[in-house]
Amino acid sequence: MLGRRACLAFALLGLFAASASEAQSAFPYDRDMLLDTRPMRGSKRVPILAITEGGEAQIDLWCKRGRGQAAISGDAITITVGAMNDEPCTPERAQADEDMLAALAEVTGWSQRGDTLTLNGSKPLRFRLATN
Repeated sequence: MLGRRACLAFALLGLFAASASEAQSAFPYDRDMLLDTRPMRGSKRVPILAITEGGEAQIDLWCKRGRGQAAISGDAITITVGAMNDEPCTPERAQADEDMLAALAEVTGWSQRGDTLTLNGSKPLRFRLATN
């Protein structure tokens, strides 16, 4: 009898661990993801990315804002940037926006460790998940 209980307990523990592992590997949809960087001089803003379960992406950069589409399958992701609205900004921030848009277009995969999500491509982009 004790052997059966122990086997059942281990089986349930294994199922729980597998469920927890799967939950951690799910993409964090509908969460604001802040680029893990400091704001540029003269600004408090950092790029923010949010992706819905339907694949709609809201992209807010140092100056530009707009929408795009994301296709996520397992740990693979592609991001297509749509039209962006320009706001007045310094040449430094405008160049940083262009660099970020190019990096987002080259993203091919993602991984998450704790509250940090990394988009992998030619230039890895690390984002912190907003906790509010």
